[in-house]
Amino acid sequence: MTDTLALDRMRKVKSILVTQESPTDPSSPYFKIADKYAVKVDFRPFIQVEPVPVKEFRKQKVEILNHSAVIFTSRNAVDHFFTLCRELKIDMPPEMKYFCISEQTSNYLQKYIVIRKRKIFTGLKDTQDLLEIIKKHKNEKFLFPCSDIRKNDIPDFFKDNGYHFCEAITHHTVAANLSDLKEVFYDVLAFFSPSGIHSLFTNFPDFKQNHTRIAAFGPATARAVREAGLVLDIEAPLPNAPSMTGALELYIRKANQPK
Repeated sequence: MTDTLALDRMRKVKSILVTQESPTDPSSPYFKIADKYAVKVDFRPFIQVEPVPVKEFRKQKVEILNHSAVIFTSRNAVDHFFTLCRELKIDMPPEMKYFCISEQTSNYLQKYIVIRKRKIFTGLKDTQDLLEIIKKHKNEKFLFPCSDIRKNDIPDFFKDNGYHFCEAITHHTVAANLSDLKEVFYDVLAFFSPSGIHSLFTNFPDFKQNHTRIAAFGPATARAVREAGLVLDIEAPLPNAPSMTGALELYIRKANQPK
């Protein structure tokens, strides 16, 4: 985006739609932004997750118990994997190992298994951390429960290194029904995945950006914004704004200053 275009689009922000669930933490930075800058901040997921039916799962011919380790990158994956196991009448053996992308995900496992009796390995913050741990267990037979829409980093890693790996589609990511937002306008729309951009045009095929500012988190989301022919006004993470809220605040501070 040219400097001239950026300045032309630098208008006061009065409202933001965050395309995710509302935070449960009352001290969330989003709420602090709303209070500090008198900005209306709403939350609405643009995508939803649906389970893969047992009949459809069986067509993948995945033998769960032929694996010695399971990789979890989200709580959705945990829920849908263990739901399928229950429906298939499969009990996970005590010696099964679990590799989780974060402590939050590994703690969530206690909903389905007794954590203190299992072998659980946890990444610090992202996929790369998790893959470094997996390198130390390269002889395991890994199973990766995931959505039909997922990043390529984990499958590519296993393919490049020749480790035993099987992908299992346990849930679908689909566009949410946003018909009630048809006549609603926001100054900023904040997106976190390419699926969110897809949902925008699924729900509003004639969407015109006009003066609506678009915020995107992550390079894949930013690329999806541009490929959709939209102007990307706010991008995160940045060196001085590692989070979406940080990038939004930097923009609002500049856009809302007295002219």
